[in-house]
Order: sequence, then C-alpha cells, then structure tokens
Amino acid sequence: MGSWLPFWTVNCHNMSAMRNLTPALYCLLLPAVSLAEEGMWLFNQAPKATIKSKYGFDLKDSFLDKMRLASVRFNNGGSGSFVSKEGLLFTNHHVGSECIYQLGSKENNYIANGFLARNFAEEKKCADLEINVLLSMEDVTSKVREGVKPGTPSQDANIKRKANMTNLESACNKTTGNRCDVVTLYSGGQYHLYQYKKYTDIRLVFAPEEAIAAFGGDPDNFTYPRYCLDFAFFRAYENNKPVKPMEYFKWSKPGARDGELVFVTGHPGKTNRLDTVAALEFTRDVEFKLRFPLYEGIISKLLKFGEENPEQKRIARDLLLSFQNSYKAYSGFKRGLDDPSLVGKKREDENKLIASIRDNPEKNREFGKAWDDVAGAYKFYQTFYRRYWMLEARGIAGSEMFMKAKTLVRLAEEKKKPNAERLRGYTDTMLPQLESSLYSEAPIYPSLEKLMFEESFAQMQRVLPNDELVAKMLGGRTPKQAAEYYVDNSKLMDPKVRKGLGENLSSVAASDDPLIKLAKLIDPESRRLRTMYQDKVEAVLTASYSKIAQARFAAYGSTEYPDATFTLRLSYAKIAGYRDDKGERRDWTTRTSGLWPKVTGKEPYELPESWMKARPLLSPATSFNFVSTADTHGGNSGSPTINKKGELIGILFDGNIEGLPNNYVYRDVRERSVHVASQIILESLKKVYKADNVLREIEQSR
Repeated sequence: MGSWLPFWTVNCHNMSAMRNLTPALYCLLLPAVSLAEEGMWLFNQAPKATIKSKYGFDLKDSFLDKMRLASVRFNNGGSGSFVSKEGLLFTNHHVGSECIYQLGSKENNYIANGFLARNFAEEKKCADLEINVLLSMEDVTSKVREGVKPGTPSQDANIKRKANMTNLESACNKTTGNRCDVVTLYSGGQYHLYQYKKYTDIRLVFAPEEAIAAFGGDPDNFTYPRYCLDFAFFRAYENNKPVKPMEYFKWSKPGARDGELVFVTGHPGKTNRLDTVAALEFTRDVEFKLRFPLYEGIISKLLKFGEENPEQKRIARDLLLSFQNSYKAYSGFKRGLDDPSLVGKKREDENKLIASIRDNPEKNREFGKAWDDVAGAYKFYQTFYRRYWMLEARGIAGSEMFMKAKTLVRLAEEKKKPNAERLRGYTDTMLPQLESSLYSEAPIYPSLEKLMFEESFAQMQRVLPNDELVAKMLGGRTPKQAAEYYVDNSKLMDPKVRKGLGENLSSVAASDDPLIKLAKLIDPESRRLRTMYQDKVEAVLTASYSKIAQARFAAYGSTEYPDATFTLRLSYAKIAGYRDDKGERRDWTTRTSGLWPKVTGKEPYELPESWMKARPLLSPATSFNFVSTADTHGGNSGSPTINKKGELIGILFDGNIEGLPNNYVYRDVRERSVHVASQIILESLKKVYKADNVLREIEQSR
C-alpha cells in the first residue's frame, strides 16, 4: 500500500480517462486542489487547508499533537497506539505475532490458542520488543550537509553526511536521553532530527487465536471482502510499572460509518514514488527476477517442513508467513511495474519535469544531469547486484544464528572505530537496540536453522555458480551437510555465549565457533561489496535524488510530502466501498453474518472453538472489516483509525491487491486500505473471550 504524488495535482474530473485512472496520473503538472485522499504527510506539514476545503474540518495543532503522542512505532516494523491511561497498547496480531510466538511453546501454543492475562501479574514480557513515541522533529538539513561543498565528490560527500548524522544523533541522545534518529526525506532533499521516547519493557496482554486473527490465511491476504480479527493488546512498562502515556485514544461508541472522514497515523516503511524510470526498470528487470525464485524456494521448503509434524509447523509458522507476505506484496508491486500505463505515465511525468528544467539554463546546469547519473548508477549496480544481494544484503536467509554471528563479527570491528566512522547500525545510539536483539533469550530452533542454511547454500550455488567464496563456505560439503555442520557445532544458540562474546569483543577474533568463522570468512568480501554499493551507487543516488527533489521544489513549490521512511505520518481518508476489477460492488464493510458461509472447517477457513461456541451470541449485523481510501503502506500495519472526534474506530491491517502498485503512484479508484472495525473488537472481547478486565480498562479510559 502507498505511493507518492503532491497534494495539489488534481482537478480533471471530466476526462474520459478517469474511468480507469485517477486524475492525479493525468494532471501531474497542473496546480489545483486535490480531491483524492493522497499523502503520507509529515505531522509538521499536515494538509490543513485541503482537509478544510474538502471536509469542512479544522485540523488543529492540538488534535495533531494528541494523535502524534498517542501513536507508537513498533521496532519490528509496525505501528500501534496507546488506548488507556495504564499504558495499554493496541496493534495488529501479526505485528505482535513474533512476541506471541516466542512466548509460546509446544505445551502453550499462544499462536494457535490465543492468550489473555487477567491482571498485570499474568502479563508476559516480550524478549526484545521496543516501541517509540515521537516527541519532536527538527530540520537539520544544513547541519547534515556541513562540510559538503558543491564540488565535493559524491563518495566523500556521502561519508561526510553520514558522519554528521551520527554526530547529531549522539549529541541529541547525550543531551536528552531520548532515542534520536536523523531521517532522510525527499531522497536526500531534506534531513530531520526525530526525537523519540522509547520503551523496552513491553508485555503481552491479549491475543486472539491466529485462526480468526488471520482468517483466510495466505489465499485471502491482500484481498477484500475480509473477516480478520487482526488485533492484539500489549502494555508498556517503565521501572516495572505500567506507563502513564502522555496521550491515548478513547474508543468510539458507534464505531466506523460509511463515508466519514477518518485519519490514520502510522509508520509506512518505504515507498518509491520519487524513483526515476531508470530505478523502476532496474527493480522490474533485475531485482524482481532475482527475488521471486528465491522466495519461492524458501516458501516451498517451509511448507514441506511444516507438513511433517505439528511442532515443526508451529516453529516454522512465523518465518513462513513473513516470506509469504513478502512474496505476495512484491507480486503486487510487480503488477504495477508490468502495467504499461503506469510506467508510461511515470515516464511522461519525468520527461515533463526534465523539460521544465532544461528550458532554464541555470536550473539545467544545477539539476539537468541528475537523471542520467541515476541511470548510470543503476547500470553499474547491475554488474555486482546478485553477488551483493546474496552475500551482504541477505546472507543466510531467515537464520537467527547467522545474523547474530555476523553482528558479533562486525561489532568487534566497528567498536574499534570512532563513533562517526562506524557503519550506521553500529553507532552508540543504535547499540542498545542491537544488543537487545543480539542477547535476546527468544528460542532458536536447530531444525529450522538447518533448513534455512541448506536452502540458502543451495540458492547461492545456483545464483553464484563456480564462486570460490561459496565453495569455501561449503568446505567440500553438500548444502545439507554444511547446514548440519554449522548448526550442530555452534554454541551461538545460547544467549549466554553470545553475551560473553559481545562483552569481550577481543574473544571474537580467537573464537573457533564455526558460525563465527563462517561470518569472518564472508565479511571481507561482504564489506567490499557494501563499500562498492555505498561509494558508487548509494552516494550517486543520494546526490542525484537530492537534486531531483530540489528540481521538483523549483518547479512545483515545497509543499509536498516525502516518500515513506518508517517514520510517523498522517493520512486522511473517507470510508468508501468500490468496484473491483470485475466490476462487482464491494461494500464499505463486511459484517459478521458474512463470516459463517466462508467457514469450511479446514485451514485457512477453520474457526477456533471459541468462535463456534459464541456464534449464537454474536450480532450478525456487526461491522467486521471495512475499507477506506487511506494512503498507507507496509509499516502502517497496526495504525489506529481515528474519527473527527479523535476517537478510535478501527485498526489498519492490510490493503487490497489493487492498491499495491500505489508503492509507485497513488490511485484510489479500486485501491483500498483494510481495517478491523472497533465494533467487532469490542463485541468479541465481551462475548467470545470474556475479557472483562480489558473491556473495563477501555471503558474507564473513555
């Protein structure tokens, strides 16, 4: 879900082409007021005038502040919100599923059976979950660019900018104690310093069974109509006491309604609306051709592994869902890039912008080469992309043990360097989060590790045939034999061993652990490829996209929203149905009555026993899932959906397949975000789960 275009790009409603595409695609250069609910807006650049003009709603700063402080970011890639004065956190089941899965066991399968803590004492602490609340934003563009002159080589400029970013984050952290991140916006056009209040003691309060949280499973993922109860409750603690949040959302009594204005606050991960045509062609013709076969191989192996017995199905479940979700999401992105009208329109819009720059000699001198430089960077990237992806970007896919070995090896090297010269993930401000993950006591399963090692080694052999480094990694063994050797002989499964190495980094160099030795074997070449990418690709792209962003500002003005960066954004929308690709009408909401005909008694359409027993008690008219025109994307999962009163009416958990090409350009004809309605959440807590303590807490916080 999600995409990029400026909010003023529309008013061409009489065009016949509107039947299939939104006006934004046809009127990119025409300054007018947008009537589409487009935009992942920064909170300090909210489109107040547009919302006032279209909906008559006065979006006040106090309302924005409340939404900002009540919204949270989950460090595992999702969003959420505070919903009580006692630090109760509301997010998707699938955002919290890693913790739910890790807390479970063969005897207590909380994924399959659900979980409910009846009091604070029964709440279970997650191993390494962190949430962040955005406190402030500051434009530090000039500080990040300090020391970078117009003639500075792109490689040197990239190094200098990263050092400046690290220094700004470190100084902020030392002064405030907050988490401080310098965020790159407009692909390098601006840099903002974000300060977060962070909480690292997060405990599970309630989770429904996965059978209803993800009803329909992979077949229904990115579809609508839907019947998913995709939510869970956690609680933030500080000093072993429930947090008293600065703000929290109260629950709406009537819930979601057709046609109403709603706001979605969350953390979309990454969109590519500013990408040039050369970048999109690289993604389509190079990246996707490598990515899809790799995903297919892993998914096939995980499915077969899970079929062997229930315990293997349980331990493979989280990884399988992650790869299945990614595969389907990228399939939607590919659908957009395979659409000649979408790519053709992107090319047309790009050519118009280039023409507007080249008509001005001064602007042409400053910005004119940027598009050619981007194309050149991607052409060079193609020469080593496969090797970079397999050895550095990916490594042993899905292996917890290998990632921890790689982290230890790099940590031992990076800690020797001055803070500003380290890799960005190893700076002082990032170390607490890195160490939390490294020393996590979450279980690691040898059989699953062996599966991922074997498949990754086999894929390396196919993608990089006759590669000397891959041969050294295998050491004359088959992929299966190598997997068994590395996993069976490593001690890194034990968090105490990892902590011992991490707290005495000089011991890493002397370690005879086979996984440490494997990481050390790969690291020199992996670093060489990373440096090549940073110096010859990333540096050029950052410099070039910064110029393109400035060219857009020069041509269209500066009131635009940037691509998603896993930072807090505001989307506004209306609740609205649509007609699908076949012309069939899809109502704005599904209702409980529509759930029962889909139940087959077999996965993924099998309901848990709790729901079958409660069926007579549930109202058939209750709103279950609903759709809106909200401009959202991956990372928005768990985003609260808020009405004009600032009340919670639902939670975002997905988008339809038609909306996935919005990664590249926003459309809202058939493209929709999908939410769980607050009505079914409250009704299920009361009638299915008898979660009186949770309901009471919500009611008392109204």
